Amino acid sequence: MQSFAHPAQLRHTPRFFLQRGQVRANFEVPERAGALLSALHRLGLPPAEPPAATRAALLAVHDAGYVDFLESASRGWNGLRERGPEAVANMHPTPEMLAQGAVCPESIIGRVGWYTADTACPIGDGTWEAAAGAAGAALAAADAVAQGGTAYALCRPPGHHAYAARAGGHCYINNSALAAQRLRDAGAARVAVFDIDAHHGNGTQGIFWDRGDVLTVSVHGDPSGYYPWYVGHAGETGAGDGSGCNANLPLRQGSADDAWLAAIDTGLQRVRLFRPDALVVPLGFDASEHEPLSFLGVTADGFARAAEKLAALNLPTVLVQEGGYNVEVIGGLLERFLTAWGR
Repeated sequence: MQSFAHPAQLRHTPRFFLQRGQVRANFEVPERAGALLSALHRLGLPPAEPPAATRAALLAVHDAGYVDFLESASRGWNGLRERGPEAVANMHPTPEMLAQGAVCPESIIGRVGWYTADTACPIGDGTWEAAAGAAGAALAAADAVAQGGTAYALCRPPGHHAYAARAGGHCYINNSALAAQRLRDAGAARVAVFDIDAHHGNGTQGIFWDRGDVLTVSVHGDPSGYYPWYVGHAGETGAGDGSGCNANLPLRQGSADDAWLAAIDTGLQRVRLFRPDALVVPLGFDASEHEPLSFLGVTADGFARAAEKLAALNLPTVLVQEGGYNVEVIGGLLERFLTAWGR
């Protein structure tokens, strides 16, 4: 198994996080990458350093105006006379505004609201470089897997909440979607994305919503009481050519190994029916029983069993790091998962 990571991931140091009306320290800290890197070295899988993703590469799944915004947002924000240390939106356009012809404003304050879904994706001085580096890791892993086997991409910041033209939930570039599209471009006729992060992969669902060549499956906490709140329900199955190519498997709060693994088994049935040529696994460890933003209660044994089940598909696979915010346990969980996956 090959692994990839870019050193620029450490440049993203978000401070702002709003939870239940309280401004708190952000959980998506550089120490997450340090814990995962240490685990890779313990496993004898030191990551190769890929080139950062180019603008052209990002346009495979992202809107050009959005990519330009991400690259320039910090500079624009720093040009404001009175500002906080990071770009965070005052407001976002409502559905009523969009239905009545809302347009993206020139003001950086308005642009931050236009291109972000929530306040959980502050943009600071190193955010663009970190996101481009993380995307480069995902693309390098996909290029390796196009030749067969499995590769792991240590992506920080994570990506599965990012839409084609909108950041959200700590995510800026959708690394998993980029990997899936790169596999398609390399010759895989059909690709399955199987997301086991505790949160619904809403951005990935959105990017592939009307496409029949990419199956998106997500096992996650019930959005009736958990981020991203508005989507991730079982009735969302895709549209147009993508009708039937999206499967959401939401779980009630407190669900542990048995329920989580049963949902994974259900998702695997969908994957087998789809008959993909390659697989992308958005790998979040925030379903852990030790997660600070806890909703599910999966054990280390549960993650190991999930790895065995997914590996049994025997498909060329890109493992893309997503969430998991307990820096004391995520390294150990990665070790358990990759060891159970096998090499």
